[in-house]
Amino acid sequence: MHFPLLVNFTEEDGGYLSVVPDLPGCTAHGESPQEALREAGIARELWLEGNRERGWPIPEPSRFPALRVVG
Repeated sequence: MHFPLLVNFTEEDGGYLSVVPDLPGCTAHGESPQEALREAGIARELWLEGNRERGWPIPEPSRFPALRVVG
């Protein structure tokens, strides 16, 4: 499954926040966009693993028409 990720620069933290919108609470932080993406991949796998172990549902990934980089 491929879940879309959103990465935004945050003034408050002075870094990049990545969010997996389809997985509630699945976020990560990095000092660069690349680090935020890498950390989001780890967070996503842990989120999915935790839900599988507990027998909780895993949502279907959303479909986004294209990748857009902002900032």
